[in-house]
Amino acid sequence: MNFWQLMVAECKAILADKAIVVTLFGGVLFYSVLYPLPYLHQVPTEQQIVVVDHDNSSLSRLVTRHADASAKIKVLANVNSIDQAQAWIDAGKAHGLLVIPADFRRNLLLGKGATLSYGGDASYFLIYSAIVEGLVSAGIDASKHVQMIGLLARGQNPELAQQAVNSIHINSVPAFNPSLGYTPYVVPGLFLLILHQTLLIGTGILGAGQWGKQGYWQQVRPVTLVLARLSVFMMIYALFSSFYLGACFYWYKVSVVASVIEVGLFMLPFLLATGSLGIYLSSLFRRRELPTQLYLLVSMPILFVAGFVWPIALIPQPLVVASQVIPAVPAIMGMLELNQLGAGWSAVLPKWLQLWGLFAIFVTMAIVAIARKQQDVNTPS
Repeated sequence: MNFWQLMVAECKAILADKAIVVTLFGGVLFYSVLYPLPYLHQVPTEQQIVVVDHDNSSLSRLVTRHADASAKIKVLANVNSIDQAQAWIDAGKAHGLLVIPADFRRNLLLGKGATLSYGGDASYFLIYSAIVEGLVSAGIDASKHVQMIGLLARGQNPELAQQAVNSIHINSVPAFNPSLGYTPYVVPGLFLLILHQTLLIGTGILGAGQWGKQGYWQQVRPVTLVLARLSVFMMIYALFSSFYLGACFYWYKVSVVASVIEVGLFMLPFLLATGSLGIYLSSLFRRRELPTQLYLLVSMPILFVAGFVWPIALIPQPLVVASQVIPAVPAIMGMLELNQLGAGWSAVLPKWLQLWGLFAIFVTMAIVAIARKQQDVNTPS
């Protein structure tokens, strides 16, 4: 069996396996819709809160109106105590609360400090962030209102008073995420992780299912088998990568800065390293269902340790160092820098070379593991 015949045999083995077809083709299509779904509205709005107003003054009611006018906040009701507000949150009727202290208006007009207390359901980071941002903006608006009253009471010119209250104007222009949404932030890294995990699962199911029976994989040279299997999966994942990094990025309005050639050059060692790792690990499995269970279990840890949804500085350094052997980790950050942040090729070159190094290590390990597996299978017991 020559190399091309072996590639045809590998293609037939992949397409004849329902588990692999569902995981690769079905999974890639399914996840392209499922994972971005929570972020389609880009930013959380109209988060429901309750207000505990111990002051019940014109100024406290102004703060409540400002909070309700915010696009991020919707005031459901005024309650009498923090315990009642907590009951609303526990029951799922509200996601946050605002507490206005007694003598709020009096203290502000006397020039004393006044503290607004607010909180949100921290189980959902995006919801909590929206509530805090909306309530902080409402508090700032109220403080400006009080400053304006004070300046006018001291005989300040209204125009000069307005300028003094709003002395700084911020013109914020987003550089890499024009919509300021979560889809362009989350989707690029998630899609690379999906490609990584499904490729590991596909090679794992194929390899784990073959060694328990007779077939061509026991007869051909290990180098030839590994290279042919890699070539077949590379062709499949070249199509998947084009779909994710092309059509899906366009559909979800993800900013794309790098050229097609740069993206292709960076994806090449990533897919080769991942495929080689998958082939090597497949020789360690004895049951076909184990790769899917294992790789799905480690998906979330890989997502966090990659560094784009959780700061690297908050992750233990030994874990960060150990994670560098996972192809998805340098690939995600390198691709984000190259394709979304506009970094030059020289900036991502170390990660690109790291992926080539991982490929060289994993393909060697895969060839050695396949050779040992063939020897074990072909040796009479």
